[in-house]
Amino acid sequence: MTEELIIAGFGGQGVLSMGKILAYTALMNEKHVSWLPSYGPEMRGGTANVTVILSDEEVSSPVLKRFDTVIALNQPSLTKFEEEVKPGGVLIYDTNGIKNPPSRTDIEIYTIDAAQKASEMGMLKVFNMMVLGAYLEVKPILTLEDVLAGLKKSLPERHHKLLPVNEKALQMGGDMITKL
Repeated sequence: MTEELIIAGFGGQGVLSMGKILAYTALMNEKHVSWLPSYGPEMRGGTANVTVILSDEEVSSPVLKRFDTVIALNQPSLTKFEEEVKPGGVLIYDTNGIKNPPSRTDIEIYTIDAAQKASEMGMLKVFNMMVLGAYLEVKPILTLEDVLAGLKKSLPERHHKLLPVNEKALQMGGDMITKL
């Protein structure tokens, strides 16, 4: 099993954190991992993405041009990475602010309204966990329990009190994902 994905959005949306949680979780489950973040100098509010490779075999290079899965959290990321999904691959995007939805017919496309739901709940910081939960629903390569253990490992101990709310957000995201 090898999963090559990119998560892209605005800085501050938790893009790099989602990748880090996936990487920690996979490492804890004895997978080979690559985590390659990319962001501009403006990071908060600018664009950010992270390439994550999870595999049963050694990862030869962290640099990819095509992905099994693309998670796009804003229009610029959707526009940039839609064409980088391998035929037969998966594109997941948050609908907030999307003016030009994807048009490909050779991939599976899923939507989630995580930004809206997180805003309604007054909990914008769990937006990324909702998206991560949606990804795990579509690609159950790691269990929710394992991801929670990875989250605990990647969060500083002072934030462990937030684990229950993050668990709820992961579960909600899995329930919210919609296939087009």
